[in-house]
Amino acid sequence: MKRILILEDVAETRRWLSQIACAAFPDASVVEADNLRAGLAAANDAPDLALIDLRLPDGSGLELLRLLRSRSPQTVCVITTVMGDDANVVAALSQGAEGYLLKDQDEAVLIHQLGQISHGIPALSPVIARRIMNHFRDTGPVIDEVQLTRRETDVLALIARGLRNAEVAAELDIAENTVAGYIKEIYRKLGISSRAEASWHATRLGLRAQAKDGDG
Repeated sequence: MKRILILEDVAETRRWLSQIACAAFPDASVVEADNLRAGLAAANDAPDLALIDLRLPDGSGLELLRLLRSRSPQTVCVITTVMGDDANVVAALSQGAEGYLLKDQDEAVLIHQLGQISHGIPALSPVIARRIMNHFRDTGPVIDEVQLTRRETDVLALIARGLRNAEVAAELDIAENTVAGYIKEIYRKLGISSRAEASWHATRLGLRAQAKDGDG
């Protein structure tokens, strides 16, 4: 991560998140925004990582999330908030957030969770991961009824392990743009829009465990 955007209206929390981001990515430069308008303006420079608060004095951080997803799809968007209810979590993930961190966690835990992004692992607070698993179990589609092809299942298993598209392509000996096509179809069939959600679905299917066993 070379450039990090932090959208947070509380000055003390913003400085704290900046310190955490710098600890996780020592070589990165950090740009801070204290309101939605400033965040939208800063997004024009396409950050590598965006830490986005949801509740802001001039709107919702979801607006910045939507802008980045459309203009800068390579930006990793992580929600950083105190709101961990189902409505906010599902709204953020369904609009493309690739992580969801609660700000009441210890600093060391947040640094570790952010650092995992470089390895393709979604930055998720444990309580959020459990909440989303419960949400999909109770209200989501029945995964067993979703018909994934064998190749789509292989791709899902690999991206759930944190592999990037190029690494999946090398593993399966196919073109990288073919992998992108499979991922798009997997997202469509599962009704999802992020690798974080793909990871949860893979876990429910037992694919992550199988992939780990297969590593030998």
